[in-house]
Amino acid sequence: MSSITAARSRELLTLDAAAELLGVSTSTVRRRITDGQLRAFRTGKRLIRIRIQDLDDLLREIPSAGRRPRSVRSRRP
Repeated sequence: MSSITAARSRELLTLDAAAELLGVSTSTVRRRITDGQLRAFRTGKRLIRIRIQDLDDLLREIPSAGRRPRSVRSRRP
């Protein structure tokens, strides 16, 4: 990993910036922090910052349409 990549992975974002990147509200970001799903750091008495890497860790891949589908139960009339 280059020093630039390493530095960017430690870059800290505000709640607003993290919410914008995820496409959610700041309330949702706060809720994820409270639930323990998202790591965050206090940089002062009231300032909360989130690492970009921690945002990446929050995301998870969903199965794509190209994968083998699960069996589908037929509906009875």
